[in-house]
Order: sequence, then C-alpha cells, then structure tokens
Amino acid sequence: MRIKLFVLSLMALFVAAVAACGGGPAGGPGAAATEAPVGESTDGDVELAPQLSVYNWADYIDEQILADYEAEYGVEIIYDTYASNEDLLTKLQAGASGYDVIFPSDYMVSQMIELGLLTEIDAESMPNFANIGDEFKNPPYDPGNRYCVPYQWGMTGIGYRNGYPAFAENPPNSWAYLFDPAVIEQYAPDGINVLNDQRELMAAALFYLGLSPNSTDRADLEAARDVILQAKPYWKTFNSEDYYSTLMESDEIVISHAWSGDAAQAYWNTYDEATEDGNWLFAVPTEGAVRYQDNVCIPANSERIATAQHFINYLMDAEVGAAITNFTYYPSPNEAAKAFIDEEILNNPGIYPPAEVAAKLQWLTDVGDAIFTYDEMWTAIKGQ
Repeated sequence: MRIKLFVLSLMALFVAAVAACGGGPAGGPGAAATEAPVGESTDGDVELAPQLSVYNWADYIDEQILADYEAEYGVEIIYDTYASNEDLLTKLQAGASGYDVIFPSDYMVSQMIELGLLTEIDAESMPNFANIGDEFKNPPYDPGNRYCVPYQWGMTGIGYRNGYPAFAENPPNSWAYLFDPAVIEQYAPDGINVLNDQRELMAAALFYLGLSPNSTDRADLEAARDVILQAKPYWKTFNSEDYYSTLMESDEIVISHAWSGDAAQAYWNTYDEATEDGNWLFAVPTEGAVRYQDNVCIPANSERIATAQHFINYLMDAEVGAAITNFTYYPSPNEAAKAFIDEEILNNPGIYPPAEVAAKLQWLTDVGDAIFTYDEMWTAIKGQ
C-alpha cells in the first residue's frame, strides 16, 4: 500500500512535468598495493589478494554486500568515497595509488580512457557480464566495454518537499525552480540545495537556457555561468555527497537539485505509515534532464587486477545486483537482477521512468578541450 501514493504522486508529477547519485584509506591508497602472494586466497583458478581498495560514491552500495564478499572470499575491502566525478579524477591525476575499483560516470569514463587512467578489462570473460542488459553494453563512451562494466543508472532532476505550500498547486516542473530569482525568492528562506558537481550543475543551467548540456561553445557556457551566479545568492548549500540525509530528510531545505535515487531514498526514509506518504518527491523538468550511467572500472595503477575483476564479476551477480538497487533505489542495468528487485522499486516511475520521461533525458558526453572552459566557469561560480 505504501508504494501506491508514491507512484501516484510521481505519476501525477510526470504528467505535469512531461505533458509535466591526496590521501586514501589506511591500507589502501597511499599504501603499497600488490597482488596477493600465491596461495593467499583463491577462488577456482583466481589468486586473490588479501585486500582490495574500493573507491565509490557515498551511499552507493549496501555495506553488507562488501561484508559478504569479505566473508566468502577472505578479501578485506578497504572502502573510501567521493562526492563527484571531478573529485575522483583529481585524486587519480594527483597520483593517488592503491585504488583498485572505481565507479566513474559515462562522460568521465571516456575522459579517463583518453588520459590513460584505466586498465583494460575483459568483460566477456566475466561470467556474470551475461546478466547485463544489451542496451547497457557497448556504450559510446567505452566501445566494447574494454575498460568498464555498467553499475547503476539514473536521472538528475528536482527533489522537492511534499506538501510545501509553494509547490502544492505548482509542482516544480522546470529548472526555473532552481535558477529564476523571481520564482525562487519565495521559498529561498526555507532552503535550496544544488549538487556540488560541475557538469551536473552546468548541464541544468544549459537545459534551462534551451541549450545542449554538452555545449562546447564559450558563449553558451558563459551564459550558464551567469544564470548560476544570479541564482547563487538564493541557495543555501552546494552538496552532492550526503544532501539527501543531512538536508532533505532533516527538512533543512525544501527543494534540491537531485539524483533520482537520492530523492527516492529521502522519500522512503521519511515515510510515515499513518499518512502512507513520504516527505520528498522528484520531478524531471520539462526542458530536459541528464541521464547517466555509472560504471565499475580498474585504475591503471592497480596492482590487484585479478582480484578487482573477481570483485566486479561478483557485483554483476543477479542477486547482488538486486541488493544494490534495493539499497540505493537506482535502476539496475542487470537484467537478471530484476527477478530479485523489490516490486515497489521495479514498478516505480520515479526510478524506472516511463517512455515519455526517458525521451527527455540526455547523456553527458566528453567535451574535449572545452573542459578547461568548464573549469574556468566553475572556478568563477565557486569563487563568488
């Protein structure tokens, strides 16, 4: 029953909106990273290292999954988290050593390939790669899955407080609810958050202006910067790491630039059995929004490649893939996992979007040398 109101509220919203995610951990990065001595731990013909360093987005896997892997295979997981693709890239470019498994998004994968930061993998040799749906294989940013396998995917849109007066009759169905001062001044005192993520925030501003989220035109990027700067005084926080728990669930804000799975977690974590409803809803703006796919890859300087590939294969197990989605509320590219994913998640249009919503989503792509212009705009945004 509890899913009923969430689905109905999201469906109503989609109708309105479309009609209407230096140093390192001890023993991991910064420490010597070597493959296990022969015979340390084995799984079939694979020699497993005693430790594996995993660097992931915050709150992007159930820690029980890591504990189960440790218990079954005798490999200690050294776990660390980051808040954005740019944070991940900066850490790797700074020479952080010891990370064995990372989770970059689509556009960042192609950038890391070009920079020589990833190790080639043999996805087809991993038995559980067969569980991945065909639509998620052979992506344009990694043809032939030479470097990565899919992990989770999702949408970027707007999370907003359920029942908040300003949204009762006019749910946030446009990026204007984050960028137009005439609109946001009415609820700014109650708190607005935006993702502390360069490409995501620039993309949202570009969508608002009717431009491509992958524009490389300097004039477009300057226009997006100016839109952000005029709205910035009204924003309370830049947070992409723990905003759904520290800001949304605690009612420190009333609206947020948000990843779909985070908004869903905020809904369920504030769900009230008495009212059969949660405090947060999610909208895909009419101007369009980002669709992204996060991936599992191995950094070029990892010395525990066999163990890393073994762990990646484990993540693609059908039941493990389902456990990831049941924890994160992000849709899974693992077709075999659907048999084990909670029905309330699988049938939720805010997680697995209907065709009319999916049609408005666009991938972020590598912008080449224009990334330096993005960096320049971002420095101006964060510096004022």
